[in-house]
Amino acid sequence: MASATFSSRILGLVREQVMASMFGASGLTDAFTVAYRIPNMLRDLFAEGAFSSAFVPTFTKMKLEGTEKARSFLWSMFVVLLIITGLISLTVIFNAREVVALMTDDKFMADSSRAELCITMVKIMAPFLTLVSLSALFMGALNSLKVFFWPAMAPAFFNVVMITSMLVFPSVLISKGHHPILSLSLGVLLGGFAQLAVQIPLVIKYGFFLNKSFRWSRGGISSTLNKLGIGTVGIAANQINILITTILATGTVVGAVSWLTYGFRLFQFPVGVLSVSIAGSNLVHFSDEMKAGNLDSARAVLKSSYNMSWMVIVPAMALMMALGEQSVHLVFQRGAFNAADTGQVTSVLNAYLLGLPFYGLFKIFGPTFFSLDKAKVPVLISVTSIMANIIFCLYMVPRYGYTVLAFGTSLSMMLNCFFQCLFLRKYLELSLSFFIDLKILKFLGAGLLTWFAADYLGQSFYDFNGALVRRVFEFLAVCITAATVYGLSLFALGEGKFVFKLIHRDK
Repeated sequence: MASATFSSRILGLVREQVMASMFGASGLTDAFTVAYRIPNMLRDLFAEGAFSSAFVPTFTKMKLEGTEKARSFLWSMFVVLLIITGLISLTVIFNAREVVALMTDDKFMADSSRAELCITMVKIMAPFLTLVSLSALFMGALNSLKVFFWPAMAPAFFNVVMITSMLVFPSVLISKGHHPILSLSLGVLLGGFAQLAVQIPLVIKYGFFLNKSFRWSRGGISSTLNKLGIGTVGIAANQINILITTILATGTVVGAVSWLTYGFRLFQFPVGVLSVSIAGSNLVHFSDEMKAGNLDSARAVLKSSYNMSWMVIVPAMALMMALGEQSVHLVFQRGAFNAADTGQVTSVLNAYLLGLPFYGLFKIFGPTFFSLDKAKVPVLISVTSIMANIIFCLYMVPRYGYTVLAFGTSLSMMLNCFFQCLFLRKYLELSLSFFIDLKILKFLGAGLLTWFAADYLGQSFYDFNGALVRRVFEFLAVCITAATVYGLSLFALGEGKFVFKLIHRDK
């Protein structure tokens, strides 16, 4: 599952590279980003958000009561999702202009050609909501059957189709008198089909195909919808946050939405590869200890995961902040993506990186509350931090520009983690030294040395005008050398045994 997720992340980065090369960061990519954000906002509820968390426990319970009952429940939810998301998609299609106007600033809509392209892309991508929701349904079912690899690979298939579409469709679209930027929206739609289709054979293989004896599972549907509960409140607050930040970004300068998106893609890479893995490990170990009534062992697991998060995220943050310009230049600057775009994305990336350690902790702390049967707490904390971010951005963006949106995101996550620590301290009876101790200070000190090393080596040895192969080699050499400085610093500070202990526990 980890290898599949990593493959998807790499392909997602390649997808962004191809997009940057072909279309740069412009009003056109802003239009696509706004259009794509609409189904993405909705899928948080029907795919990757509260729905998945509500469906899996109910399906697992049904499966224990018999395969036939679980099969009926699965296909009943399929019909419910198909109808609900289908109606929403049709509503978006027939009201695309109003939806885009709601998502953007008047300045965006004043550019009629850009606005019309955005509206067209919204109509093309609207069915993606249905496809990704059904894909998440099958993924949840397969995971419950202990099938992980191919469902986790489904997003990778989406990225492959997106990349292929950008390479194949532009020339076809131009020959038909259409704008090549539409290849992105076509790629999203076809990628959604691929993400769903790759899982259907597995569903059939494990005996959950739709048969003639299908019976409507009313009880399972009611149970799933009831479990959505307060999670929907947190999702709604997050969507309001996305809506307002999008409006603010489109009201600044052309390209702002794209620069923010490119910066966030780079920022998400260490979160997706490092933090998600640690959070998954923590949830399993912590839940086992809590169910067994071993509070002290549960605290020890959480402390270990907390320290591990700092240990791996600090050097990632140091490297990315020191080599931010080099990273953006190497990954994105080619074709339509120029040096000015690199500078803008670098400034956004640095603002996001201020919150990187707290994103890592958020991934660990959030699920921990569910193991404590305190599911409402992280939701209410998220709503509070999101509201604070909205107020901050509404006040600061008109004065200081779109970069404030990235900075506000970091501040919001810091606030979120602060409140999570307060509540965890209360529920688990933790001391202040649990969160702030000498070990964390050592990680930060080693990270500072890593930043100095990476900054010096990056300026001295990375040639912005060199050939691609040479730049890749130079970048990797700088990263490896600076990472070695971090490792040696930890051993010099007496943390070698801790590193080996964590590796042993993870195995």
